[in-house]
Amino acid sequence: MNKKSHTLNNLPINHCGFIKEITCENNIKRRLLDLGLIRGTKICPILVSPFKDPRAFLFRGSIIAIRSEDAKKIEVYCNDFNENT
Repeated sequence: MNKKSHTLNNLPINHCGFIKEITCENNIKRRLLDLGLIRGTKICPILVSPFKDPRAFLFRGSIIAIRSEDAKKIEVYCNDFNENT
């Protein structure tokens, strides 16, 4: 298994990844950290809104919506992720 790094917005629905780095603006980053979204946290996209933005993510037993512009600034790593599937 290969560990590959991607941004959170590219993670397919129901494919879990682990937080590697958050590079959002300070106020957004602080909110995410306060919610428990820290390095190594398992996160899984579970829903997409009708207009594709925001997406809902499950982590630590909670579901939150994250806008695409912020998800692009969250790097995740995962096993078995293939952009072609």
